[in-house]
Amino acid sequence: MHAILLSMNIISLLLGVIVLVFALIGFIPLLGALNWLLIPMALIGAAIGAISSHKSGRNLNLLLVVFCTIRLIIGHGLI
Repeated sequence: MHAILLSMNIISLLLGVIVLVFALIGFIPLLGALNWLLIPMALIGAAIGAISSHKSGRNLNLLLVVFCTIRLIIGHGLI
């Protein structure tokens, strides 16, 4: 059972790293709308990380949700 929970954290971390790479691309001007796709992906990663016994995947994804949301606010949701 512990191995399953650990693998859930690894899946959450991998999803978080993928979202992070695309969030950095979305930080480029005129590509900010990409964050609308990344926020739900990060929330799914946070949900998977919440199931795990370790919390690093959950924390990474929640941080990415905040980062992408702030980027959307700065660009008024489009830019």
